[in-house]
Amino acid sequence: MAEANSAGSHVLLDYVDYERGREGDGEWVLEILRECVRESGVREVHSHVEIFDGAESPLGFAAVVLIDESHVTAHCYSKRGLLAIDIFTCGDSDSDSVADLIHERLVSENPGLRLVFRKNVERFRSG
Repeated sequence: MAEANSAGSHVLLDYVDYERGREGDGEWVLEILRECVRESGVREVHSHVEIFDGAESPLGFAAVVLIDESHVTAHCYSKRGLLAIDIFTCGDSDSDSVADLIHERLVSENPGLRLVFRKNVERFRSG
């Protein structure tokens, strides 16, 4: 949750050993993001996933859920096993609780996945 001197909170999650490697990975992660946003009570405005086949961009995907007060995204470099998630919320929405839900789902369904970095950055600081 955002501190009193800020109006937003941005949680960054970096994972390694992403090996799911199945067709539809991007859609799978997007659905996890959408479900966790919904479970946390944050209003989804729009969602989209873009799959990269390795021809023009590195193999992987980018998924975004636009929410009432910002966004939740995932970026994956499939061949390198890298997955980055960010949760940016404002107002009364708690980015840490959304991040916890996402983390629990990702790790429970992809046990080899390892979280190597987590940071919460306060945003829209007032002074």
